[in-house]
Amino acid sequence: MPWYALRCNYCESVAAVGGLPQPLPHHPDLAEDYLDRLDALIVSGGAFDVDPALFGADSCHPAVTLNATRTAFELRILTGALARDLPILGICGGQQLLNVALGGSLIQHIPDEVEDALAHEQSTPRTEPGHEIEIVAGTRLAAIVGTGRIAVNSAHHQAVKQVARGCIVDAVAPDGVIEGIEAPDRRFCIGVQWHPEFLIGPADGKVLAALVEAARQ
Repeated sequence: MPWYALRCNYCESVAAVGGLPQPLPHHPDLAEDYLDRLDALIVSGGAFDVDPALFGADSCHPAVTLNATRTAFELRILTGALARDLPILGICGGQQLLNVALGGSLIQHIPDEVEDALAHEQSTPRTEPGHEIEIVAGTRLAAIVGTGRIAVNSAHHQAVKQVARGCIVDAVAPDGVIEGIEAPDRRFCIGVQWHPEFLIGPADGKVLAALVEAARQ
């Protein structure tokens, strides 16, 4: 029988900064009902990719794995959250979907498109940092984390390519891969390519706490 799975640390990390986490079943037809009851939305990562057709790609890379049901739900609830200007945090694949939902595109497979790319699918545990990233000065993310460079974990083979209109880049890896985006004109709309729910550094908790604080306003 089908079943849902979500790592406990997604919920535990939100609760740790004062939020009330609520995992959502994948029912696109109930998206607006969920949104009536939410103060903020996290779009989590997962072991699948955004359908390239959603950003106008002519072909699908062999490394791309799809989950049509989950993507349909996440796109519906994300679109609804954007329409309501709810605080939004996209994590890993959630950042990628956020960029696509706002009109941007993705790198389908980093090793094939980025010269001398880092190991963005790190071989070490996700509880350890995989590489450092540079935080862009003057961005909301910079104000949240309070530093210009942090160490992050890394578990992705895709990334933001063309940044959506209305968004800016707020974090970059040493190889040029975009690690964070935000929409400055929105209440709180940030995507991060790493997994802050693992809380491997102070910046991770600050990002989640900032989302919870935005939800209370």
